[in-house]
Amino acid sequence: MSSSSSSPPAAMAAAKEHVERIRRERYFIGSGEQNPLAEDMHQAVNYLSQELYSKDVHFLMELIQNAEDNEYPSGVAPSLEFLITSKDITRSGASSTLLIFNNEKGFTPSNIESICRVGRSTKKGNRHQGYIGEKGIGFKSVFLISSQPHIFSNGYQIKFNEKPCAECNIGYIVPEWVESTPSLSDIRAIYGWSKVIPTTTIILPLKHEKVGAVKQQLSSLHPEMLLFLSKIRKLSVREDNSDPKSSTVSEISISSEKNYQARKNMHAESYTLNLSAEETGKEEECGYYMWRQKFPVKQENRVDKRVEIDEWVITLAFPHGQRLSRGKQLSPGVYAFLPTEMVTNFPFIIQADFLLASSRETILFDNPWNKGILECVPSAFMNAFVTLVKSNADAPAMSLPSMFNFLPINPSLIPLLEPVRTGIKSKVLVEDIVPCESYASQKIFCKPSEVARLMPAFWSILGKARESGVDLKNLSTHGTYILSSHFDKSTYTSVLGFLGVRNVSTEWYAKCIEGSDLVKEVDEQLYMEILYFVANNWQNYFSGTNMMSIPLLKYVDRNGVLSFWSISRASQWSDRLCIASDRKYMSWLISWNKEFPSSNRVFLNPNTQTALEDFSQKMTVKTWLQNHARVEVVSVYSYGLGVVGSLGNDRRPVIAFAHFLYHSFKMSYIDSYYLAELCRVMPVIDSYGSVVKTRSSILVPAKGSQWVGLMGTNPWRKQNYIELSSDYKSAGHFAGSYTSEDQLLAFLNTHLQAMDVPFIHPPDASFPTVSSPLTVENAFLLLKWIQNLKSKGVRLPDRFLSCVKDGSWMKTSVGYKPPKESFLSSSNWGSLLQSGSSFVDIPMIDQQFYQNKLHIYKEELKAIGVRFEFQEASAYIGSRLMSMAASNALTRENVYSLLQLIRFLREKVLSPSELINSVKGGQWMKSTLGYRCPADCIFYDSDWAVASCISNQPFLDIKFYGEAILSYRSELELLGVIFGFKDNYKLVIDNFKFSSTTITSEATVLILKCIRHVRPCDDFIRKLKDLKWVKTNVGFCAPNVSFLVDPEWECLLSIFEGVPIIDFRFYGSVICSYKEELKRTGLITRFEEASKAIAWVFKGMVSKLSLSKASALALLGSYRQLRTHSPLPIELFNSMRSEKWLHTSLGFRSPSDAILFDDTWKPLSRIANLPFIDAGDSCHGLGKEIYGYKDELKELGVTVEAKFGDRFVIEGLNIPTDSSIMSKAIVLSMLQCFKSYFASGTALPKGFQDKICKKWLKTSMGYQYPDECILFDAKQSSICMEDGPFIDEVFYGSEIAIFKDTLARIGVVVDVKCGQDLVAQHLMSQTNGTTISRIYMYLMECNWQPENKNSN
Repeated sequence: MSSSSSSPPAAMAAAKEHVERIRRERYFIGSGEQNPLAEDMHQAVNYLSQELYSKDVHFLMELIQNAEDNEYPSGVAPSLEFLITSKDITRSGASSTLLIFNNEKGFTPSNIESICRVGRSTKKGNRHQGYIGEKGIGFKSVFLISSQPHIFSNGYQIKFNEKPCAECNIGYIVPEWVESTPSLSDIRAIYGWSKVIPTTTIILPLKHEKVGAVKQQLSSLHPEMLLFLSKIRKLSVREDNSDPKSSTVSEISISSEKNYQARKNMHAESYTLNLSAEETGKEEECGYYMWRQKFPVKQENRVDKRVEIDEWVITLAFPHGQRLSRGKQLSPGVYAFLPTEMVTNFPFIIQADFLLASSRETILFDNPWNKGILECVPSAFMNAFVTLVKSNADAPAMSLPSMFNFLPINPSLIPLLEPVRTGIKSKVLVEDIVPCESYASQKIFCKPSEVARLMPAFWSILGKARESGVDLKNLSTHGTYILSSHFDKSTYTSVLGFLGVRNVSTEWYAKCIEGSDLVKEVDEQLYMEILYFVANNWQNYFSGTNMMSIPLLKYVDRNGVLSFWSISRASQWSDRLCIASDRKYMSWLISWNKEFPSSNRVFLNPNTQTALEDFSQKMTVKTWLQNHARVEVVSVYSYGLGVVGSLGNDRRPVIAFAHFLYHSFKMSYIDSYYLAELCRVMPVIDSYGSVVKTRSSILVPAKGSQWVGLMGTNPWRKQNYIELSSDYKSAGHFAGSYTSEDQLLAFLNTHLQAMDVPFIHPPDASFPTVSSPLTVENAFLLLKWIQNLKSKGVRLPDRFLSCVKDGSWMKTSVGYKPPKESFLSSSNWGSLLQSGSSFVDIPMIDQQFYQNKLHIYKEELKAIGVRFEFQEASAYIGSRLMSMAASNALTRENVYSLLQLIRFLREKVLSPSELINSVKGGQWMKSTLGYRCPADCIFYDSDWAVASCISNQPFLDIKFYGEAILSYRSELELLGVIFGFKDNYKLVIDNFKFSSTTITSEATVLILKCIRHVRPCDDFIRKLKDLKWVKTNVGFCAPNVSFLVDPEWECLLSIFEGVPIIDFRFYGSVICSYKEELKRTGLITRFEEASKAIAWVFKGMVSKLSLSKASALALLGSYRQLRTHSPLPIELFNSMRSEKWLHTSLGFRSPSDAILFDDTWKPLSRIANLPFIDAGDSCHGLGKEIYGYKDELKELGVTVEAKFGDRFVIEGLNIPTDSSIMSKAIVLSMLQCFKSYFASGTALPKGFQDKICKKWLKTSMGYQYPDECILFDAKQSSICMEDGPFIDEVFYGSEIAIFKDTLARIGVVVDVKCGQDLVAQHLMSQTNGTTISRIYMYLMECNWQPENKNSN
């Protein structure tokens, strides 16, 4: 290998001479002449160097590109080394210097010529020979980081300067020879004395501001940079520092090609490259599967820059493992031999001879050449991908899925590359490329659309099934190819989504389970996993699918044979699949289930149930089975409930069920509480052999029972009291369990409550044997029965108790009697009562008959009605008497006997209270009003004299009983007979009768006392309100129209004659003490009520026109007296104001529509019809006395002054046709009324204008209508009053002027200037020349024009 250090002197001299010739001939240096293009050349180079690249680092890419394009000696591993040092070996003042070493053949003279020009390259037209850059242009980019680049190669020692040369004024491309600085020794000292310096060394003293950027980019040179370089095998970066510890080295090497295979049919080759990178002692490696394929260039994609190229060469690199990178550096995805800055987000790298932007950052997407390349990439990828996946038949199936990570599943970060991604996807989707599951040796590949995924849980089941020996070779025969289990992982979900690989249909799982016979073939543990898989996915996947119809559920039928049900079969039929809630009685229930064919229950086999109990997800499986297969988890209790519901009329299963309960309880499989529940609902066989499902109680079989001796037969069959069949006493053998005789009955006695007397709880019903005499033994058995029930707190049912009470089974002194009519005496009161009562026999129990043992059952005897006490015997006598009275058999003598018995008992110091209480409520005592109870009878005396006048009272009938009855007063009082009045006011009210002939003052006071002392008595008061029982000055009246006088308002009652006032002469002053009671009956006692009542009378008289003069004047007098009273009689005063009760000249009027006449009204009375109050002595006249009430009338609304009578005048206006009547006083009074009325703003009544349209205004032309008159004003015109129809001021005086506005309202012309028409109308009547002239002058002043100009 040649070296710059070993170049012969002759070569160095020739090189120097070549450089001097370039300077002299091209740039006119030393010739004394100026190159005319010097300035343009300098600017062109400067512009190119600055704009060529957008980043400072691209000079590195150009230098690497140049190194790749260089020629290398044979046997040499081409390498490129970058070394950065802080030594300023060029003496240019740079703080850092970058040296580039390349072991190429070295620069030739033509290379030197090219680098000293712009736009010249020795590689143009040589793309087919493998050149990838354009030497001469790329090199000039070094000026971005260095102002004086140096080149040492093949004897050449030159440098360039960006500053224009002082001799030619051109920079960048003018070479200068380097004599001594730096020297080769300087270079060797940095590179290393022990090593041979490579042929070419480029020295770049760095610009101060570029040092950091250069170091950063050198440190981030991508390790994959060597992938697509065909020559360079090694690239290194070093840093030469004074402190060796701070130096870093990054070294990348590429191994030789392996597994090279040519694909002649597609002009392709594949190989594997191993790339290694060492950095700070740590080495990383990555293998890359390389695919290189040629495609013919299409005519439409040809461009001038690649005119000589006929084939595109596209290389794809697929990294096996983690791509090499440095730190978090993003890896380029597109190479044009060297990396661009395009990060594609594709999991493979694209390399081709792309045309790049001048910056090398990106390819030109709109260039036809590049478009053609990108269109071929999907085909290249597909060929590479198929080869990768399918080429090695021996590759294990688990290795294939990783290949699919090369698919571009994520969108590119560069949108313009999306067509590449979609093109790849469209090709992959139609290729048989996806590995499918095969349990044979042959691999199967299918299109993505033909393949489907399984749920992970089902893969687990299939794996375990295969391990256990289940044949799964037909896995893909169920209508779908199944994705390889190695590929069907969550890791590949994104890839599979990109391929569109779907999940299998829900129907497939059912086909697989059934077709592979999994339920039958797998063990119980795996069977649980299958059930869990189905249960866990039921809601979202399998509900309503064919999963419901496959034989999925295993059970044992009644013959012990393993059978299968589908979910539909289990859920839709009436029979049920069951699981024992506890494994200890699994076999127990299965055995007994054979005895109950009607139960429609079958069970999972014990092995399955055991596996389920041990399964970790048993709750999920059980819940699913219960909800969707209607599987019942049964205990012995719940199973028993189901059996009970199914039992029919077959005797054997009913008997078997009783044995089932007995043995289950004996085995402790059911506790007492649930046993009781089942006993309560279980059917039984009765003594007739019938199955009975509902009953109220159970009787033990009749044979050997006590109830038969007492009751004969079962009297309560209708009440569902069931006598058990004798079968329950017999031995039995069921489900392998044996029951000996009477064992079952003893069990039923305890738990079914099968009972015998005296333990039976009787129904609410009778039994017939107690209706006739009972033997002593049965009597005591009955009492013992009652005693036992009472001791347990059992209430004796009404009908049962009644039949015992009412049955004539108990022996007494008067024969067999019901207990409720029998007495048991423990003292001598019995004999006393028998001797004292001669008219009633008392049935005493025959204790001797009952062996004097009845005292043991005293409480039971009481319960069935036997009486023990004297009071009860007394009540019995009384009740007998009352029954006699009810049948009209109680005679006068019986009553005396009763009174005598009461006296006898009192004399014997025995209380007659019970006897009295038993008879005092009966209606057996004769009164004047018929038979009554004693408490409703009254002994008549003087106290009842007044009350008897106003009420019908039931007095004791002395005539019937005789005077002797009076000797029993104390006994009668004990019975409740009333002696003396004793404030019995309520009796008066209850028996009140009304007759006006019997109403005395004392009777009235008694009535008021009744009201005072009896509360409530509203009905009595309502009755009194309508009766005429109050004595007044006008006779008896109803209280609501009668008055109790009060001096304060006595005047009200004097207004009208005939007002009913309480008659004090009849009652005296005592009546005043009952004012409140009188008020309650409606009597008028208060001022407000009196006012309303008088107002009502007043309105009635007004409506009948019957109000007299005296009443009217009295009314005004009361008004005068009461107008200051508090409170005011509002009702009366309002009536006086509103009613038409004042007789006027126009008829009856209310005060507000009436006038009280005086002299001021005289003028107005001539021209209006006015309602003057009639002060005469006629029928309705009020006389002159009315004037004495002027103030009162005024307050009531009567108009008493003419100045307030304008409305009357307006409404009643009646101007006479005789104008002579219209005197000055009349006219002025009338105008005053008009003025007042107009001022009030009240609308004029209809017809007013017609009423004033008469000749009543006196003018100089005679009497005229108002609208034919003019009000004269001498100040306004020169015309005189006699010149027209001016109102006669001489007649009316000056007062007429104050009515100017009023006159205007009624039509008078009040402005002289506006009266020309009226004046002109009277012109013909004028004879005086002066007057006529004056009138014409006036008319001229008014600009008067006649309506008809042709008229005279």
